[in-house]
Amino acid sequence: MQLTMPEEMTLLLLDDRTGRPVGLPPPAADFAIAGAVLMELSLLLRIDTDLERVMVTSHKPTGDAVLDEALVMLTTSQGMRDSRHWITTIGKKAELFRSMLLGRLADKGVLRREEGRFLWVFADRRYPKAAEGVAEIKEVRTRLRELILSDEIPEPRDSLLLGLCRATGLVPLLLTPIELEETQQRVDDIADLEELNRSLAEVIRQVQASMVAFGGLA
Repeated sequence: MQLTMPEEMTLLLLDDRTGRPVGLPPPAADFAIAGAVLMELSLLLRIDTDLERVMVTSHKPTGDAVLDEALVMLTTSQGMRDSRHWITTIGKKAELFRSMLLGRLADKGVLRREEGRFLWVFADRRYPKAAEGVAEIKEVRTRLRELILSDEIPEPRDSLLLGLCRATGLVPLLLTPIELEETQQRVDDIADLEELNRSLAEVIRQVQASMVAFGGLA
């Protein structure tokens, strides 16, 4: 079963055991989803992007509801917009996209929905990893961890995904503190293989830094 990059990023943003978010600040998680959407559209040859601009190269729908909604946003935009604009704009829809992605992963049997109550009052929906239905896929967290700790040459998709993890602060959740210290150069080498990674990751870092400075979504 081949998962899209937004689907895999959604899994990375969940704790495998509890099915709850891993605890990244909301803007970082939102930018992770936005970056994954743009990267998948680029891999599907729907857009081309650099630090200065995002260009739609094909209007053909992908058949994926999340990707196609983002593609419509890009296609109907007035004028040429840069990567910073689209990271923040798509990031504002990340909650909707995340809900769509979680529902899809549950329908595929990768996750299971659990409804409960927090403090006996507030609705609490969790998405722990399903006991069945995931044998066909190698869990994304394990795959990235093994890539970092090996000497293997990464596939472009894994290089892009690891770069997005680095930009949004997810890498420390893949490794032990000692492994993180010992493999920092390896992470950088893998993440910097792809030009798209370098441009979008830099934009994400810039946007997050400006949010820290000004206290809100740009």
